[in-house]
Amino acid sequence: METTHLQTQATGKRHRLLAMLFVTVVITYLDRSNLSIAATAIAQDLQLDPAHMGLVFSAFGWSYALLQIPGGMLVDRTLVIGLWSLATILQGFASAFAMLLSLRVLLGALEAPAYPTLNRVVTTWFPDSERARAIATYTSGQYVGLAFLTPALVLTQQHFGWQGVFFLTGAIGIAWGFVWYALYREPSEASDVNEAELETIRAGGGLVELGDTRRARARYTAADWRAVLGNRKLWGVYIGQIAVTSTLWFFLTWFPTYLVKYRHMDFLKAGFMAAVPFLAAFVGILTSGLLSDWMIKRGVSATVARKVPIVTGLLLSTAIVGANYVETTSMVILFMAIAFFGSGFSSITWVLVSSMAKKELLGLTGGMFNLMGNLSSICVPIVIGLIVRNNDFKPALVFMSGVGLVGALSYLFLVGRIERIR
Repeated sequence: METTHLQTQATGKRHRLLAMLFVTVVITYLDRSNLSIAATAIAQDLQLDPAHMGLVFSAFGWSYALLQIPGGMLVDRTLVIGLWSLATILQGFASAFAMLLSLRVLLGALEAPAYPTLNRVVTTWFPDSERARAIATYTSGQYVGLAFLTPALVLTQQHFGWQGVFFLTGAIGIAWGFVWYALYREPSEASDVNEAELETIRAGGGLVELGDTRRARARYTAADWRAVLGNRKLWGVYIGQIAVTSTLWFFLTWFPTYLVKYRHMDFLKAGFMAAVPFLAAFVGILTSGLLSDWMIKRGVSATVARKVPIVTGLLLSTAIVGANYVETTSMVILFMAIAFFGSGFSSITWVLVSSMAKKELLGLTGGMFNLMGNLSSICVPIVIGLIVRNNDFKPALVFMSGVGLVGALSYLFLVGRIERIR
């Protein structure tokens, strides 16, 4: 009897895999945000004004957003952690605006398959009732990693210059690339997962065989493109995702510069204070995922369980404009923390792709979703760079608040009922 029990006990492979996804997200966001730490020093060394820095900040998004469709189609084939980390290291050698701009474009191109890959892994390995929590857990890496590592990067710059920031983050990514390639396998290929766990995933709506069916698919048809571009619900999700990621990209690009240049904080102090909103966002996304999955398990409809955290978070993100009306550092950080908590709270949006996309179009839908969402990585840095040319940052925060409001309205009036598109 005991032997039979041991044979039917489900393994916990998916939970160990979640830790790998978390580390991967930490590394991707270190490579995206290291520029914000080094920005003040780079602007001085390379003599770049806010408009040019806005272009540099946005360069990652030019290629990252536009390559999301190919990235979503290639998620079976590659996760080029090592290559994008090499591009990070090369940024430490940048000596002119054009070189730095080109390397940021290259970094965005190489990171393009990352999030479609992560979403497909979760869809493959996790049942529906665990998916929001899984996505919230790995997505929290984009906040907690920066919360704890931003002070370390600031200290690195203090001792080794802004170049050291790129050398350190790039080396970490290359090392992790070897670990990923050595350990990750599809469900059908993994040797440390048993049939009991696979059946648990299947019974809960996980698409265990997704990897095998996607390998057999050669190309997408015109009807497939119409399915992801002609659906009102998906457009509501796309617009909402632009709003969610806009707040994130403000914090990944202009936030440290805002504290140092426009709020006149000491660079070292600004580095530590900048960690507070990231911690708030980390708390936001974890509580959001737990709340959403708890509601699902209690029988609440997917529409309510998924949309309530997203809409609430987007409305909270509009609090960023409050920083325009306070003078003390603590109050500025408070409003920023509330706004970024809201951004984190709304960041379970990837679960909607898992829940709504046609099964055979998961990669294409995920790629389109990420393309739309990451248009903010292009627009937000450039718009803010143009707005603040006269050294007044207040209009930039009004702009950010308005974007959050539009996102909330999109989820309320366009998305409607959450269900898989047939």
